[in-house]
Amino acid sequence: MDRLLASEHLAGWGFVSPAVILIALFGVVPIVWSVVLSFQRNNLMTPGVWIGLANYRRLMQDPLFTQSIRQTIVYTALFVPITIAGSLAIAVALNRKLIAIRLYRTAVFAPVVTSTVATAVIFLWLLDPDFGIVNAMLHHFGAAPQQFFQSTSQALFCIVAMTVWGWLGFGVIIYLAALQGVPRELLEAAEIDGATRWRAFRRVQLPLLGPTTLFLIVWLSINALQLFDEIYVTTRGGPLHATTVVVYYLYTQAFNYFHAGYATAIAYVLFLGILVLTIVELLVGRRTVHYRS
Repeated sequence: MDRLLASEHLAGWGFVSPAVILIALFGVVPIVWSVVLSFQRNNLMTPGVWIGLANYRRLMQDPLFTQSIRQTIVYTALFVPITIAGSLAIAVALNRKLIAIRLYRTAVFAPVVTSTVATAVIFLWLLDPDFGIVNAMLHHFGAAPQQFFQSTSQALFCIVAMTVWGWLGFGVIIYLAALQGVPRELLEAAEIDGATRWRAFRRVQLPLLGPTTLFLIVWLSINALQLFDEIYVTTRGGPLHATTVVVYYLYTQAFNYFHAGYATAIAYVLFLGILVLTIVELLVGRRTVHYRS
């Protein structure tokens, strides 16, 4: 017993036990409770009624849930490649010696640390159909004014533009770090062999950026599938549910209609979708991305 009390393992567990208790209390317990909740009809105010898989079966017959999935996929399919391509282009442009280069890099990263609410307010002002700067510029060039966030055909694309602007800086910083890790000797060898700047980038730098690109694809995909803040601040899922994505639909079911069990079922379907997509991306990346030692 004395030997156990004197053990370094026991002392270590003693130090981490407060964190373990908090994680179990606010992490594990809610997860277990939410699993049970997804099999109930529950409004969070009265005792839940066990209904088995009824919530999950209802999802397959819910046209608005299907629409939210479709719009989430469209958003993700646009947001991820545009953000990665834009980040790479800006990172390459900033990966050189320029006067005030730190100022440029700071300016690019600024939207990342800007509040989502502030970003949304800026875009609501820019894209206002009556007084927005963008419509003023279109009018100056003789083009017809657009409705932007008020249009069922344009609102989702406006959300894509807004979120790409907010996430570009994150991708730029990641790519800049990766570009600066490319050995200079490889680029010099390519230059000696007569490679142009574009060919050196395509044949030398781009393959070495594979792990970074895979990381950004996974990271941005997970964030895109959980889009909520921007929708809540700007369109509230409208107009006519044109920007209702899965997480926002989950929110409305839980806190507008108090269908807590149904909302939890949506959350677990979303979790499963994110898990499957991440595994697929990692498996594909494992075959196409090469890590240098």
